[in-house]
Amino acid sequence: MKRDALEVLDAALDGLIVVDADRKVEFVNAEACRMLETSAEAAAGGRVGVVARELGLEALVGSVLETGRATVQDDRRLARRFAADLVVDLAASPLWDAARRPNGVVIALRDRTIQHSLAERVAEREQLSAYGTIASGIAHEVKNPLGGIRGAAEIMASRTEDAKLRDAAELIVREVDRIRELVDELMIFHRGDALRLAPLNIHRVLDDVIELLSMDPLASGVKLERSFDPSIPELLGDADRLMQVFLNLGRNALQALEGEGTLRMQTRMALEQRLAAPDGASLPTVQVTVADDGAGIAPEVLERLGTPFFTTRARGTGLGLAVSLHWVSRHGGELRVESEPGRGTKVRVGLPVSGPAQEEAA
Repeated sequence: MKRDALEVLDAALDGLIVVDADRKVEFVNAEACRMLETSAEAAAGGRVGVVARELGLEALVGSVLETGRATVQDDRRLARRFAADLVVDLAASPLWDAARRPNGVVIALRDRTIQHSLAERVAEREQLSAYGTIASGIAHEVKNPLGGIRGAAEIMASRTEDAKLRDAAELIVREVDRIRELVDELMIFHRGDALRLAPLNIHRVLDDVIELLSMDPLASGVKLERSFDPSIPELLGDADRLMQVFLNLGRNALQALEGEGTLRMQTRMALEQRLAAPDGASLPTVQVTVADDGAGIAPEVLERLGTPFFTTRARGTGLGLAVSLHWVSRHGGELRVESEPGRGTKVRVGLPVSGPAQEEAA
């Protein structure tokens, strides 16, 4: 290829990979190198399947070479080692020799991560709104009868001389109070409690979280690590609500580790991912990752996480992650859980460097 042609391909917004008939890489443009976390020199001459194992490019190229037909695949997840995963669309088209036989393939990778993330955020907000409607109905139907049950139990406890009946009445009072607390916690989705926004140092919040986690009995035998990016600026947020978010995530990680392993909190500027403000502006993003090297989460469980009252723990309420999702969303951010059985779990929280005040003021 001529130099000017290479420069044109390097300037393309889509990632481009040119593969020969032996399925070896001839050329990778700059955008594809960014997405695949490689260099043109490292990729050249290598098998296409090795360049992006997660995408199954070896089979894709083989199909195009065999049939001579272009192939399109949407919403493929591209796992990366040094940055957040991407969602990409693939298009593979044949290259022809003089006899009109396929003798190579050009693969186009389009990064759809931001659009995919925005669509997920819209769906997430609609879901949280639906939870609020459910919560309002539960509060109306449950709270009044609970008050009557509690009052009757208190009267019974005060009038009986039977110790067993008194213990039973006191148990009823405690359980009614527990149910009311659950209903109040679920009502967060309906009330939309106001955020108390102020400039904050996210690392101070996380330091406080780590200190509290270190005092938890579940942290005995667990190594707590932190890796903070010192270049992160102050955020506009509610320190108490963010403390609640990261405490929930940290305690979930401690429960998953069962007294052995490593819990790691990491921050970084996510330059490749930006969040949208309510006015449509693109905001720089800080990413906080809470990771553990525990047993991981099965796929069928992972897809249900964040649903109120869904839990795999005998004494869990199933509200911790749902409440965390709510407060992160109220900050204009996003929360994503990544996990594989046997490989631990990572929860990535993206927060805008500025912008929540616009939403609160609206």
